[in-house]
Amino acid sequence: MNVKAIKKCIPICAKSARSFSSKAVNVSFEKFSLKPSQEPPVLICHGLFGSKQNWSSLAKAMSNRLSRDIYTIDLRNHGDSPHTAEHTYNAMTEDLQTFIDHHDIKQPILLGHSMGGKAVMNTALNCPDIASKLIVVDMPPVAMKLARNFSNYVAAMKAIERANPSKQSEADKILSQYESNVGVRMFLLTNLKRMSDGTLRFRIPYEILGNSLDNIGSFQVPENAFYKGETLFIAGGESPYLPPFHEKEKQIKRLFPNSKLEVVDGAGHWVHAEKPDAVLNLITSFVK
Repeated sequence: MNVKAIKKCIPICAKSARSFSSKAVNVSFEKFSLKPSQEPPVLICHGLFGSKQNWSSLAKAMSNRLSRDIYTIDLRNHGDSPHTAEHTYNAMTEDLQTFIDHHDIKQPILLGHSMGGKAVMNTALNCPDIASKLIVVDMPPVAMKLARNFSNYVAAMKAIERANPSKQSEADKILSQYESNVGVRMFLLTNLKRMSDGTLRFRIPYEILGNSLDNIGSFQVPENAFYKGETLFIAGGESPYLPPFHEKEKQIKRLFPNSKLEVVDGAGHWVHAEKPDAVLNLITSFVK
């Protein structure tokens, strides 16, 4: 059976489970649904420089296997969602709360990769009753300085726009000076958008994101906060984000006492892209 994808943007909703200093934005999303379901839906949040389209294939497969609605979400300053100077996890949490409230979603399963992983963990720790389960892909709940390549990507985007390319191959040639991995380059170039004059520009506000790298690397935990729901951590066996899961095991167990870690051998940080079948099997088994 084919999964129907529904694309929408939601209006701002003032209702929120907890008040932060930020103002929620109208996040863009895609809904994958086989048929009406009473099962808790899965909400998926991508990583830095990503978008909802990165998870489309897995979302379709999840909807088929789990017989429930799957939502892929563009976090603020990414994809088709609005741009705003504030790019913090509390701001992203308010966006998610507003989304959940607006759609009258009950006890969703929150899933996030990398930056999206910290966004859903922050949401669960601040609002421990909001989600029925939590799935975090390759991101421990600790403050970590981002790898230098993320700031290099911002520099690359600036260089590409200065060159006013009209072909993706021209942009890729410039990007190759900053990143040798073809897969990573193709991932970053999904953010290119053709303008009316024929040139390619980035749809993400890379200046805002570049200035927010410290915020993205941080992870501030509310005092005495913990999330008691079932939590699945999935990490790549070759990922630089795997060691903290072992080094900070006690701290992680305090925050997420009902959590377990699954390591996918042979995968790096983009576990779901490198080993999609393995990740899908882990998610399906955990949700069921």
